[in-house]
Amino acid sequence: MLQTRNEPRRTVGSFWEASVPPPKQDRQLIGNAMFEVAVIGAGFAGLSAALKLAQAGVSVCVLEAEHVGYGASGRNGGFCCLGGTKLDERQLIRKFGLEEARKFVAYQVAGINLVAQRLDSWGVGADRHSKGEIYLAHRPKDVAALREEAGFLKENFGIKARMLSREDLQAEGYGGPGFHGGMHMPYGFALNPMAYIQALADHVRRAGGKIFGKTPVTGLTRDGDRWNLETEHGFVRARKVVLAANGYANENVPRWLHGRTLPVMSSVQVTRPLSEAELSAQGWTSETMAADTRTLLHYFRLLPDRRFLFGTRGGIFESPSALAAMQKRARADFSTMFPAWAGIEPDYSWHGHVCLSRSLTPFVGEVPGLDGVYAAMGWHGSGIAMASISGEKVAGLITGKFRQQDLPAPLQRPFRKFPLPALRKLYLQGAYWWYGWRDR
Repeated sequence: MLQTRNEPRRTVGSFWEASVPPPKQDRQLIGNAMFEVAVIGAGFAGLSAALKLAQAGVSVCVLEAEHVGYGASGRNGGFCCLGGTKLDERQLIRKFGLEEARKFVAYQVAGINLVAQRLDSWGVGADRHSKGEIYLAHRPKDVAALREEAGFLKENFGIKARMLSREDLQAEGYGGPGFHGGMHMPYGFALNPMAYIQALADHVRRAGGKIFGKTPVTGLTRDGDRWNLETEHGFVRARKVVLAANGYANENVPRWLHGRTLPVMSSVQVTRPLSEAELSAQGWTSETMAADTRTLLHYFRLLPDRRFLFGTRGGIFESPSALAAMQKRARADFSTMFPAWAGIEPDYSWHGHVCLSRSLTPFVGEVPGLDGVYAAMGWHGSGIAMASISGEKVAGLITGKFRQQDLPAPLQRPFRKFPLPALRKLYLQGAYWWYGWRDR
């Protein structure tokens, strides 16, 4: 017998939580239930899959360990942009060929358009702004690299990126002593990710999908023609399963996941609203979302209410001391990059998991050796667009309206295990030290 109950909602202290009404508190699963499809994870990918399935008349539930928006989908910087992989376009061409690389870039653009279409059709503003994204050269030598990249993208992908000199940056409101030039990409926009994920969850519920909060899945076993998904207070039986917890996945559910992904930290800080005098003093008045050219990049943008968001990569461990050190580094970097605001403390500060794979590409498809189990994971810190469209594609694979071979090749390769999985965070720490030295 299926029962449900409410439990207190955990928060992470983000600006996004404070900027929107509290989300609907989905009840916890108590007892047993049966669905055609069970989705693990109520993020952009999991909810997108559930929405498409529910709209097709499929009985579907979403099992979420905490609540909608608790994971990366509610903690990210709100950049709906190109991405989803740590491979650049040249690397994609070398690994998969030009045509597949073009398909993959087109897939990313389609993901951006999907999110925009959803927000428009649902009447959700989500504080959208920014026409595209700008990459800022943090060293003089990176300007030439950006200029070469702009030519390469135009020649091979038809992307018309715009180069900006240091003088252009100052004139257009990208003020900072460490910015030597920039390349503007015409795709993407910024948004409030919590407003989007809440709207997405609402539409899943309206379409007939069921969301269970406070319901982590602790086991996945085969029983005849169905899978049993064990939870703390019951289980769900389903013919198909979607793994969509990304950097918040229990890597023992299923055991196949063990050692195949690597969650690392990303931190975000948001200031109080800045006055026009403070913005002018720094010379940053643009609302375009931005990132620098470091491997361990910084990403930042001016929000519509004139708060400034500043995010960093580079954390690995989640102990209190490691998190405090990560936030201290982020604060020091912020003060160096935006010295006019060095004395402005953040109103909000939080962190989240970025999910890496060994191949540095996502995986979207059926898990090898596990009939009826699908995955949509591994967004490498850029999941708003990529996870949204990939969730829809997984639903298409389940209903037979889409074929695995129709996906771009970079998405088709199942995750491989990291060498010596128990040590993967330690050897990544070594790589991060190398990246930090190289970024200087």
